[in-house]
Amino acid sequence: MNAFEIKGGKKLKGEIVPQGAKNEALQILSAVLLTEDKMTISNIPDIKDVNKLIDLLAALGVSVQRLSKDTYEFEAKNIHIDYFQSEEFKHKGGGLRGSIMIVGPLLARFGKAAIPKPGGDKIGRRRLDTHFLGFEKLGAKFVYDAENNFFNVDATALRGTYILLDEASVTGTANVVMAAVLAKGTTTIYNAACEPYLQQLCKMLNRMGAQISGIGSNLLTIEGVDRLHGTEHRMLPDMIEIGSFIGLAAMTGSEITIKDVCFKELGIIPTIFSKLGIQFELRGDDIYIPSQESYAIDTFIDGSILTVSDAPWPGFTPDLLSIVLVTAIQAKGNVLIHQKMFESRLFFVDKLIDMGAQIILCDPHRATVIGLNKQNKLRGIEMTSPDIRAGVSLLIAALSAQGKSVIYNIEQIERGYQDIEERLKALGADIRRVEAQPSH
Repeated sequence: MNAFEIKGGKKLKGEIVPQGAKNEALQILSAVLLTEDKMTISNIPDIKDVNKLIDLLAALGVSVQRLSKDTYEFEAKNIHIDYFQSEEFKHKGGGLRGSIMIVGPLLARFGKAAIPKPGGDKIGRRRLDTHFLGFEKLGAKFVYDAENNFFNVDATALRGTYILLDEASVTGTANVVMAAVLAKGTTTIYNAACEPYLQQLCKMLNRMGAQISGIGSNLLTIEGVDRLHGTEHRMLPDMIEIGSFIGLAAMTGSEITIKDVCFKELGIIPTIFSKLGIQFELRGDDIYIPSQESYAIDTFIDGSILTVSDAPWPGFTPDLLSIVLVTAIQAKGNVLIHQKMFESRLFFVDKLIDMGAQIILCDPHRATVIGLNKQNKLRGIEMTSPDIRAGVSLLIAALSAQGKSVIYNIEQIERGYQDIEERLKALGADIRRVEAQPSH
């Protein structure tokens, strides 16, 4: 098993460039199926989940050409619709949660699709009902094959309609939008997600000839068109990486510049880190974080303890709550972390407590962090990464801790973070990849 061995407690220094956005990539890459024309996509992150999806597109018949490390050309002219029924598709599609994203484009263009029950992070129930209910409203019919764990979908005549999504799911909204762009008539999606990634998708679809209005709001109107043509698209930098690097700088007392962050697309993220007492300045479109000996958490105006909770955009993204929790460990003051969306995402705090953090896990959704104000350093331990975001949080803790830490199951981290070991080494981190098995 691959593991990271980290000797912590070192101050880091330098510049780091965030990768392209993983969550945007899964939507944008699926959208290449909507046209038979060439699509050129750049700033694609070189990570396992994205590479698996590119591999799946190629197996479906998409012509894939890698033009450079982060730029690909796609041409979905000759799609093998029968590939859905193959064992290979079942294996490839089932191992990637993002594979659900190809269903909308395939329904729109070919009128049918199939999908194995997808996998992904173990962070509690992640329902796919929003996707399916949206497709059904547009006229698709689902047949679940329990024996083979497959959803077969028939959508020979998709028609525009009014859809009120049961939750503001980013992937659910994206999938329904992609299905609706080629449907007959007008589709209205209310309670739509409005994350920057989804705005990026809608803007790209409009450049391809779609007619989507209301972009950036929770009410999207889509006038169906007959066909879409090719275009070029560049992905945003990954906001979760940017937030992770802000937290890393604070925890390790490091001076770090995060390059080309597309600051105006970060929403409330910089504000939340400011509330933890982290200082930074915007230099052009770079975030410069000076070395800080200490940082103090704000309280609410009435003096009560700060609460940081997740919410649909423009609220705070749930993917950064683990990072905020870890960063608060060495702050001065206390904070309540309230994870509303997923019920298992806080279960990694036991490892942080083993390292010396003062955290009270109130219930599966809430944890109170009592800041150590850098009076006591965390100590290095052996631990296993349960999911992508918790894995990076544990990595940040290990880099700030005294002594040696070993993190197992780093495949989880590498699903979402490109060349993370090399990029941290370039900042001066003492991290290396080893072959090791957990001792317990």
